[in-house]
Amino acid sequence: MPDVISAERVSRRQVLVWSGMLSLAGCAGTKKPSDAGRQVQINRVEQYLRTVHLNAVPFTQLWPDGATGMGQLTYSPGYLYLFYQDPPGTELKARGLHAVYKDGQNGSETSMGLAHNPLGLLMGNPIVLSGAVMVTDVRQQPGVLQISLARAANPSQGLVTLTFADSNNTLSLSDIHVTDERRRTLEVHLLQQG
Repeated sequence: MPDVISAERVSRRQVLVWSGMLSLAGCAGTKKPSDAGRQVQINRVEQYLRTVHLNAVPFTQLWPDGATGMGQLTYSPGYLYLFYQDPPGTELKARGLHAVYKDGQNGSETSMGLAHNPLGLLMGNPIVLSGAVMVTDVRQQPGVLQISLARAANPSQGLVTLTFADSNNTLSLSDIHVTDERRRTLEVHLLQQG
């Protein structure tokens, strides 16, 4: 796979600045839509997640321990693949409720179930944002829509917050924050979509 962003190294400081901007997007200037407006936004996100096909989109990542990474993300309903240029050789492949993480540093592979992992909230095919998946928050500001998801049966298992650019009534995923049951957050920022 070609190194799409090798010339564009992203510093930890840049990632932290982006993270801070996202935190502000969740607070100042945002509003919670009315109940009817909330359902409209949930339906839009559900439709987006059911039909989106992201292919090798460059991303930066901030790990819970503050380390940074970068690579390419591929996502379609029920399938996720993260290929890392940094750390090199690292991969995460997920299909349905099963994932395999390959550590490029030591070559180890870890298989994990996603039934109780917040990442599993994004792995349905089709995605359904009701019933087993609970929408915990919807926030809007001009050009930005943010939605948070948890498991209805056990919200303490973790939270996924998706941030979308919202232009001309068209959504484009820009950020994914996955917070696990121990409140550790992994942040993925998509650099561009083609």
